[in-house]
Amino acid sequence: MYPFILTALALYLFCNSALAQSLNQVKPKPIPNVSSGQIKRLSDFQSKWVSNRDIDVWLPNHYSNSNKKFAVLYMHDGQMLFDKNITWNNQEWGVDETATKLMQSGETRDFIVIGIHNAGKYRHDEYFPEKPFYQLDESIQNQLYQTYRKDGRKLFADKVKSDNYLKFITMELKPYIDQHFNVYNDLENTFIMGSSMGGLVSLYAISEYPNVFKAAACMSTHWPGNHQKDNNPIPDTFFNYMQQNLPSPISHRLYFDYGTETLDAMYPRLQLKADKVIKGKGYNHKNWQTRVFIGAAHTEQDWQARLAIPLKFIFAQ
Repeated sequence: MYPFILTALALYLFCNSALAQSLNQVKPKPIPNVSSGQIKRLSDFQSKWVSNRDIDVWLPNHYSNSNKKFAVLYMHDGQMLFDKNITWNNQEWGVDETATKLMQSGETRDFIVIGIHNAGKYRHDEYFPEKPFYQLDESIQNQLYQTYRKDGRKLFADKVKSDNYLKFITMELKPYIDQHFNVYNDLENTFIMGSSMGGLVSLYAISEYPNVFKAAACMSTHWPGNHQKDNNPIPDTFFNYMQQNLPSPISHRLYFDYGTETLDAMYPRLQLKADKVIKGKGYNHKNWQTRVFIGAAHTEQDWQARLAIPLKFIFAQ
């Protein structure tokens, strides 16, 4: 009788262990289906600075047939760039289609795109520029940490960690890309781009690492930093940071834009203040653009519609 009991107990433990393992398994995220070029997924890319995440490397059609080197564009919110069928809102940037057309027409140099997946609930923590945050009064910092969104989620899930996020990109991800893909690794061929909070962290990246990034494209830049329209001390903190830290206009290029609907309706007055700082730092039409798109909203669909404009500008020879 004892062997029977032991066998049944062993079977019970095995089944429950297998069930627990199955429940704990994370279902792999689908790889985007692109209409041009190909995606190389770097799954669960390891980092000591931030949480591990997927990286989608987009390679144009002629990448595999060429011995030449390519420039590199790093883009935030990587899961939103290529395939609307797997995004939360059924929208995408259409990066593969737009980039292909621009390269084929000779309007940009050849480049690949590194789509860095965001960290979900920690997105705001990683994209909010850290040095400006700690220039805010401590009482305001604490207040922001206790702020909730309209959907009941906290604005910040953890402490601000954009410095670590940029260390991840520049010290871990970029060296990997430089080593494993046929790319140029110098300043003249390295670019960064994002929208909303991704626009803020792109500006922060080129300011913190001017020896790494040649140009930053910041679309629908979320200057408020939160969702407070009036009596908000955050934007001025960003502008003060820019006054001290914007890279040289002699060697760098900046692009900004905004729409006039939904969340973008908050930006015109603030972008004018940012533009004043940028102009005061010596930027002109050769190395800086700020554009307004009447009727455009804060959506991937709208960023897709004008994506060619910043790409042509930042990749200008």
